Amino acid sequence: MSTHLAAAGAGFLIGTQFILAIGAQNAFVLRQGLRREHVFAICLTCALSDALLIALGVSSFEVMAERFPGVAPAFVIAGSAFLIWYGIKHFRDALRGGATLSPAEGTAGGLRAALITCLALTWLNPHVYLDTVILLGALSTRFPGAEAAFGIGAACASALFFFALGYGARLLTPVFARPRSWQILDLVIALTMWGLAAKLLLGGAQVATGL
Repeated sequence: MSTHLAAAGAGFLIGTQFILAIGAQNAFVLRQGLRREHVFAICLTCALSDALLIALGVSSFEVMAERFPGVAPAFVIAGSAFLIWYGIKHFRDALRGGATLSPAEGTAGGLRAALITCLALTWLNPHVYLDTVILLGALSTRFPGAEAAFGIGAACASALFFFALGYGARLLTPVFARPRSWQILDLVIALTMWGLAAKLLLGGAQVATGL
């Protein structure tokens, strides 16, 4: 029992460290939380997605990588293209400006569109696979026989973070009542997405050339 508790605790701490870095998921959850649009559905989708990916990492990624060696390059290309497009979208929003947030706003975007964007930012983003499947999967091997407990701890950290970010974002509502704040947020999101895409493309090129 103590071994499993130690593994779960380690999974929680390590999972927290990975999820704290700003990324496509986090930026989208923050934006939805600020706008108070489908917060529960978005947070739940992110948490469940991470849980599935973590379960994959601690159970069978090594076998899958051996059987399907072309999966990683495909995710690099698709994910980079999506991140570049998503960055362009927010860069245009930053240039246009004019967005504000009022506590009285009640008009929300469609749930279907929000979920599709959320799923795309999660499942088409190779960085998510790097953190959840590869890194957490590899670290879980430090706890032989307790890999599942490690994964549960990491999944709990992910769920706690997403719900805290989604519902805690409303505390920033007064700040984002100003159009300039939205422009800065959109610009930060755009630069973050482009930075992630550049890292993915450079990393893929290094792997392809054997550097």
